[in-house]
Amino acid sequence: MTELGRYNRLRIVKRTDIGMFLDGDEFGEILLPRKYVLDSMRPDDEVEVFIYNDSEDRIVATTLKPRAQVGECAYLKVVSTGKFGAFLDWGLPKDLLVPFSEQQKPMQKGYSYTVYLFVDQTTQRIAASTRLEDYLSMDGSGFNPRQAVDCLIYGKSDLGFKAVINGTHLGQFYSNETFQPLHYGETVSAYIKQIREDGRIDLMLQLPSHLGRDQLGEAIVSHLQQNQGVSTLTDKSPPDEIYRTFGVSKANYKKALGRLYKQRTIAIEKHRITLL
Repeated sequence: MTELGRYNRLRIVKRTDIGMFLDGDEFGEILLPRKYVLDSMRPDDEVEVFIYNDSEDRIVATTLKPRAQVGECAYLKVVSTGKFGAFLDWGLPKDLLVPFSEQQKPMQKGYSYTVYLFVDQTTQRIAASTRLEDYLSMDGSGFNPRQAVDCLIYGKSDLGFKAVINGTHLGQFYSNETFQPLHYGETVSAYIKQIREDGRIDLMLQLPSHLGRDQLGEAIVSHLQQNQGVSTLTDKSPPDEIYRTFGVSKANYKKALGRLYKQRTIAIEKHRITLL
């Protein structure tokens, strides 16, 4: 089954002066324009292409890679606005429309927003929405506390930052529990903190130190081994340098160094640590 707005592997039916025609199942034959055709392509070969609507609303194929597919979220920039809505740069010749009805608040040219891509069932065109709550679940019943997840920061509330979890769910980071700056459009590794009574998901950037300490110790030893047994990242180093390297707070890093020192795994000097 050929899916609009997604990558598909399709069979080449024939080659013409304007490009290759592909077997698009219920969509009929779909044109892969000549500028995307390689000399090595032959009839009956299968090619991986992205299927979308071109500027004349024809369903066509391309070998270009858009920044997101239908069913996914992405942080995209508004390149223009018009009478139909806002248009986003998503990496294809035809910009992606966010209709006015799908805008949480009026979108402005030059600004970037996190959007969800979908196929409008009325027009059969690919569109996007900033109304993420209408498309993504806030029910965390399928997650477990301390489960590792990938999060896309998309908004801010009075409590902290709102995030898309694994591209399918919405959750919340709390300001008083985040030890690093978070920015719209940023992707971070995180953990499920808890599932609240109402089913909503609370998030945390790292596991409590007693849960992640063994892994951190192993990461420090590995870091030393990769750097000839020496590191200038000590318990006096700036917190942001520690976080960039290990993804943990300075307090947790100092505790891990203390444990390794007591185990006689490392030596701690004023400006460096060394592997024993």
